[in-house]
Amino acid sequence: MKKILVPTDFSDQAEKALEVAAQLAKQYHCEIYLLNVLDLPLHEVDPLKGYNDLPEAVFFMKLAHKKFEALLKKEYLKGITVHETVEFHDIYKAINQVCKKNSIDLIIMGSHGTSGFKELLIGSNTEKVVRSSQTPVLVVKQRHEAFKVEHFVFASDFKEESKVPFLKALKFAELFNAEMHLLMVVTANKFVTTAKAKNRIQGFLDTVTHNFCTIHIYNDETIEKGIMNFSQSVNADLIGMSTHGRQGLSHFFNGSISEDLVNHAKRPVITFKI
Repeated sequence: MKKILVPTDFSDQAEKALEVAAQLAKQYHCEIYLLNVLDLPLHEVDPLKGYNDLPEAVFFMKLAHKKFEALLKKEYLKGITVHETVEFHDIYKAINQVCKKNSIDLIIMGSHGTSGFKELLIGSNTEKVVRSSQTPVLVVKQRHEAFKVEHFVFASDFKEESKVPFLKALKFAELFNAEMHLLMVVTANKFVTTAKAKNRIQGFLDTVTHNFCTIHIYNDETIEKGIMNFSQSVNADLIGMSTHGRQGLSHFFNGSISEDLVNHAKRPVITFKI
């Protein structure tokens, strides 16, 4: 892990993510890419001149750079190489573009979480990034004076398509020398016997040499509740999941457990794209 992207709107929530990024950057000698996305009216932009000819763009660019200057003076960023970037795309498109251009290894974002009609009708920027990003996304909601991962819950159905995300999660766990709790939640409408569930998880473990993995089968009303309840029972520092990145009606009808966790879990959540 060498490059960390932190999208920021200069809010307190975004700074919590930056503080975690700074801790990881110092520990693993990473560079941080700070990204501010400006939402400007595309129909007012002259295709030949670009945003430089739009007064609002010039104003908000200068404002963003002033805020960057203030942010870079923070004590916790001393000694870290920080790159500042301003983009004009939708936030998730801008993040994907910056990730590709700079070979970003990890995205760290802050999130308030949403619920009820706001979640259904509007959603959150963090949720959109989780859905679309090819790069792992770490979502934090609290301030962490010392971000550490001793107990890492990786929840999955452990089908073949989840093997690549599992291996990515395993590498992340190894960075922290964390104990990895491999969790399959069994519900009434998605019943799997304990024996079959254990055999499926063991099939993943047979291909790796990580010595700190434990297998857990947990019953609950829903998969989301099962993940949160189990994570609480082991006092997990981090919850990991894979995400399909569903879009449109498919996402509306099927939902996404990883996005629900990003919204509702109090613990940090990291997602890996299938």
